[in-house]
Amino acid sequence: MDLYLPVANLSVNALVIVLLGGGVGFLSGMFGVGGGFLTTPLLIFYGIPPTVAAASAASQVTGASVSGVFAHFRRGGVDVRMGAVLTVGGVMGSIAGAGIFRLLQASGQIDTVIALIYVLLLGSIGGLMLKEAVGSIRVLRGAKAPPAARRRHHPFVAALPLRWRFYASGLYISPLAPLLLGFGVGILTVLLGVGGGFVLVPAMLYLLGMGTRVVVGTSLFQILFVTAAATLVHAMTTKAVDIVLAVLLLIGSVTGAQIGARFAQVMKPEYLRLILALMVLAVAFRMALGLGWRPDEIYTIELS
Repeated sequence: MDLYLPVANLSVNALVIVLLGGGVGFLSGMFGVGGGFLTTPLLIFYGIPPTVAAASAASQVTGASVSGVFAHFRRGGVDVRMGAVLTVGGVMGSIAGAGIFRLLQASGQIDTVIALIYVLLLGSIGGLMLKEAVGSIRVLRGAKAPPAARRRHHPFVAALPLRWRFYASGLYISPLAPLLLGFGVGILTVLLGVGGGFVLVPAMLYLLGMGTRVVVGTSLFQILFVTAAATLVHAMTTKAVDIVLAVLLLIGSVTGAQIGARFAQVMKPEYLRLILALMVLAVAFRMALGLGWRPDEIYTIELS
């Protein structure tokens, strides 16, 4: 069944979009990550304009984050104070990101910039994930495990003034650190349509030194509010949110996440991380190919 997307200004097969959302949701449920960083590239591969793909993916991430936040709240896995500071920074970053988005739109470079940022981010993160996954599999097969690293925040974070206590995270650091982190993630959320969890979670662990018990729940808390703010900013400024596309994606992702979570229970996490790392690198390679591959015909004209 074909549906017309009013903002994207094209017709799509509704079943394909639902299945695409379902596939991303399946991966989210199986690997325990937000699927926003894969949703936008897959929509672009399908033919959705990058601006509409990024804006609509942000609204889909908002809906997909709600159930996860409530689940973590029930087990005490959310540092509300830390999440509030991250959210304030994220909302400010969303507003700044919207300005950058409109400037790039006006210059005609937004599509190229979105693809380039995705290649850099997915390539670097996929490489780090692959290294960690291979190391975990080697340990699983009998290799000597490396010594566990001490949990501590980065020296730059330690040097910032005006310290607060974040009791749930067990930290005594400056609120400027999570504020700046949230600001950067807010910009990425608007530009790329991602929740930012694939950047936020490692940064919370290795830069802020947060405990693993509250990292995922606090990240989802921030993602929920910041993606909602980014969607609102897009709707009011760039006018790039296609609600029809977002609803189709959400229908598929909610269903796919439940199925993926069941599959995750029967597979070893080390191999799950390896598969995810290879998929992330494959998406980065495909986007890099699209940036550098020169088509046979630069312009085409179709008469009807």
